[in-house]
Amino acid sequence: MVRAAVARAFGAPLQIEDITVIGPSAGEVLIDVKACAICHSDIMYIDGAWGGELPTVYGHEAAGVVAAVGDGVTHVAVGDHVAVSLIRSCGACHFCQQELHVACCGTFPLDQRDPLVGSGGEVLGHGLATGAFAEQAVVDGSQVVAIPSTIPWPSAALLGCGVITGVGAVLNTASVPPGSHVVVVGCGGVGINALQGAALAGAASVIALDIDPDKRQGALQFGATSAVDPTAVDAVEQVRALTNGRGADYVFVTVGAKPAIESSFGYLAAGGAAVIVGMTANGVTVDVDSTTMASRNQRMLGSKMGSGRVSVDIPHLVALYQQGQLQLDELVSQTFPLEQINEAIAEVKAGTARRNVIVFDSPASGEE
Repeated sequence: MVRAAVARAFGAPLQIEDITVIGPSAGEVLIDVKACAICHSDIMYIDGAWGGELPTVYGHEAAGVVAAVGDGVTHVAVGDHVAVSLIRSCGACHFCQQELHVACCGTFPLDQRDPLVGSGGEVLGHGLATGAFAEQAVVDGSQVVAIPSTIPWPSAALLGCGVITGVGAVLNTASVPPGSHVVVVGCGGVGINALQGAALAGAASVIALDIDPDKRQGALQFGATSAVDPTAVDAVEQVRALTNGRGADYVFVTVGAKPAIESSFGYLAAGGAAVIVGMTANGVTVDVDSTTMASRNQRMLGSKMGSGRVSVDIPHLVALYQQGQLQLDELVSQTFPLEQINEAIAEVKAGTARRNVIVFDSPASGEE
């Protein structure tokens, strides 16, 4: 048995329990989890904003050591250091053939079996097909990619979601060309990676918008050329002044809030695109001035997980990190043992952390 944090009631603290992780079967990988970051998506599910089944083990932004592989897995081996993501790819469906792995509609063995069992024999939900708030996790082979052993575990964990989502929204979903004017709304764990992505893309200006003055200041460390308070009466005018009067070519909304999404169009230039990265709770709709969008030739794009491809994008991000072009270590606010996961979650919900990370000091199967 291994220890895990189990969600048993929506909005309630997680409970540390002993569970059994069954696997891996063909095509799957068993991971000794070394670190798992706290993502707002986990919190949304834990609080019941997106429904889901209970009890469940969540956690999907992780890194660890391969403990075992199922038949057919050849791209990683026992002992490899790997980054783990919720992105799965069957490799055969229409969307995978188009390299849109985040929209994969294939079926996986883990959809047909129950890999997590509580100490009393009850079936536990396999949260986001990952369940990494635990000492071990079993995932589809497409969810893992080998990484260098020199990357610190907390930093490596961020590659699987926060970094690939923010950077990928810029480089993959929007394909921002050099010289563009970019606005990023929200400077949390995903937003600061969108800032990094805009800098990597060679944007002429990278404008960070956040209501928190500390986050605005911090944004300047991650590629922002300017920082603006979106609640200021002249916020739109400030953005226009910083973009030679025309407005932003791309606005990335990284917070799942209706007002943030609706206000993003006010910053857009003609021909610009609003890219929705942060996800709201189920049932939330936004009002859009369709006449203005049509007359100004503007667009609205959705970006799930940065349109990421685990086997392609994470190695690219690792290379950028090794070259000193991408910050990872600086993204980690604090690390916590599993026993303090509820404190770590509370800080993220309060907005006082970029990324809090749960670390597991003792290997589950004796592998360092």
